[in-house]
Amino acid sequence: MRTTTLISLAALAVVTTTTIPACTSAALRAGEPVPFPVGYRDWHHVKSMLIQPGHALYDAFGGIHHVYANAAALAGLQTGSYADGAVFAFDLLDVQTGDHAVQEGQRKVLGVMHRSAAAFPATGGWGFAGFDAAGTDVVKDMRTQCFQCHEARRDHGFVFSQLRP
Repeated sequence: MRTTTLISLAALAVVTTTTIPACTSAALRAGEPVPFPVGYRDWHHVKSMLIQPGHALYDAFGGIHHVYANAAALAGLQTGSYADGAVFAFDLLDVQTGDHAVQEGQRKVLGVMHRSAAAFPATGGWGFAGFDAAGTDVVKDMRTQCFQCHEARRDHGFVFSQLRP
């Protein structure tokens, strides 16, 4: 019985570590690009929102947003301090309407914030990427395309999202 239990636990450990993506990421080295956050939809869902025509950010960010946080980012949301390896994924989708319903359309961009203080000192310790539907990073200058807005949230770790009470 004991041998069977040990074999079962060992098999479960192998299956678990090979089939469930990790929710944490290591710090990046200077010059290393922000990676696509594999498995981000299994992370903690922080919030969803809809930006409609008339909003100041509609041209750049109009659509349905879902924000996800890995374990390190979730800890940062809870404490206000973000450790290296904290990652947020910001899934921006087109809007489809019809029959009195609003639904998700195609992905417009998957924005990523990856905390690595040594790798990204010019942008508050955060690296930014924006992956299009094909998985190509479309951010050419993270300072002007991303950090310029996030800088206003310096007192909140450069993060816009907050956990709901």
